[in-house]
Amino acid sequence: MHLRVIGRLGLADAVTVANAAVGFLAVVAATIDVELAARLILLAAIADGLDGVVARHRGSTPAGPYLDSLADVASFGVAPAAIVAAVVLDTHSFATDPGLAAVGVLAGALFVAMAVARLGLYTAYDTGSRETVGVPTTLAATVLAAAVLAGYTDPVVLTAATVAFAVLMGTTITYPDLHAQDAVVMGIVQAAVILAPLARAAVPALPAWIGEGFAFALLFLACGYLLLGPRFYWGEDGLGVPK
Repeated sequence: MHLRVIGRLGLADAVTVANAAVGFLAVVAATIDVELAARLILLAAIADGLDGVVARHRGSTPAGPYLDSLADVASFGVAPAAIVAAVVLDTHSFATDPGLAAVGVLAGALFVAMAVARLGLYTAYDTGSRETVGVPTTLAATVLAAAVLAGYTDPVVLTAATVAFAVLMGTTITYPDLHAQDAVVMGIVQAAVILAPLARAAVPALPAWIGEGFAFALLFLACGYLLLGPRFYWGEDGLGVPK
């Protein structure tokens, strides 16, 4: 007996599978430390971008698009929903406030359902296209994770944002893919947010706000693309024509 994945999956697929594993770790972390869970989501987002780079340079396999969507369900569907549910239930349990607790959990369930639907449609119709229909799940997860790390942990606000993103993922709003240089900038800021606690531990003289500052920067970049991308994110031809 031997493992079927050996010889059938490529290096890019291995990165994608690792992305899914990080998503599971984020779900577990959400029950202990929501900020750690948020950083793990950002780590998964970096892996999500890296697998595409590896695929372009080392080749891909027919399983790649399916694995990518399955991994995204874990990391950018279930994990963000788990964070929101954890934040809500931390202050509004079913025993003390069953109404808000139920709404928070159901909002997470709706987010997961719409993420699965959107990713399924993406795999069927948008793979290989330079555009994607509906708010990307990675973008929605990044905004929610950055918001938590920036200190926006009000249960009502997070629940409302989760419902809004669930709806937006199912719309026909079209987003162009990030240009390579913009994706690199986003990845660098995500990495800075992830590494900020380690940097402060290694260099205690660093200001306490450095991690939150990077989180605000990431939130600003992600929300800018969320709000302006469909209309003002120009094509690669440099002619200033919205895609």
